Amino acid sequence: MRFLINIASWLFGIALIGLSVFVSLETVFRKLFNFSFEGADELGGYVLAVGSSLAFVVALVERAHIRIDVLHQHLPAGIRVALDWISILSIAGLGLFMVYIGRVVISDTLDYGSTAATPWATPLIYPQSAWYAALCLFGLVSLLLAVRATLLLARGRFDELSSEFHPKGAIEELQEEMHDLSQR
Repeated sequence: MRFLINIASWLFGIALIGLSVFVSLETVFRKLFNFSFEGADELGGYVLAVGSSLAFVVALVERAHIRIDVLHQHLPAGIRVALDWISILSIAGLGLFMVYIGRVVISDTLDYGSTAATPWATPLIYPQSAWYAALCLFGLVSLLLAVRATLLLARGRFDELSSEFHPKGAIEELQEEMHDLSQR
């Protein structure tokens, strides 16, 4: 799973750097040469759509998604385990719903032969396919984690379920940051 997260993070980072270079060149050429490549905003939208979908996967695996944990740590262990299990099931449900909706979008794009209403007139199937692939990755990872959590629950391994799926607290995040700092 760590390998997958590293690839997703690198892809998004490279795409953002590439977009930054393109926007910078666009700005310089427009100011100095009164010439525009046109499409920086279009490209930015594609990078943001695919990148945010990849970020869903990273946040899920890193347990960096936002959950209100003010009360979580003060609840009885059984309720915490149930909430952790319900939260991963909810995220898996969201992931599968996003895959379904993405499929509808892809299907409509194919049916209509949609192109971007921009100077590039990009056939939308290309950027939407990358976006949909990232959504499918999120759906798959969320489903696998939900299955893992359900198996842990069914086997009565509540401590393991809680340790893998509870929301990160400030102390755990600080410990991770200190560990990362010591590795540099």
